[in-house]
Amino acid sequence: MNNNFTHKELASGGWQKLTLMEQLGNIGSEVSRSINWFKKNNQQYFNSAFERALELFDLSISDNRWKGRLKEIVRCREYYCSLFFAPELYKEIDKEFDSINKYFLYLGIAARNERAKVIKV
Repeated sequence: MNNNFTHKELASGGWQKLTLMEQLGNIGSEVSRSINWFKKNNQQYFNSAFERALELFDLSISDNRWKGRLKEIVRCREYYCSLFFAPELYKEIDKEFDSINKYFLYLGIAARNERAKVIKV
């Protein structure tokens, strides 16, 4: 296990126990945090949340179960990074922030619904 991980427990195998929706929902939490700190101009907290989001993206990308979904996950990671490092690509960055937050919100809701179905059975 790489000791440089922030999410050590997840990196040591816990992440692979989650469904894709659960993984993406967790990524979305960090994405949302990074956007919030970016908007508040708190560079330290933004950097931390941004790095945690990338770590989770990378854990999903390395999860062999998602080989068929890899293009979507990698593209989402690329888009997320471009929001901060190439904002000139977008007409209205706040709308882009809202868009990616909604994308992950819906995935988080899907993960919760998925989990609720499993618990009820």
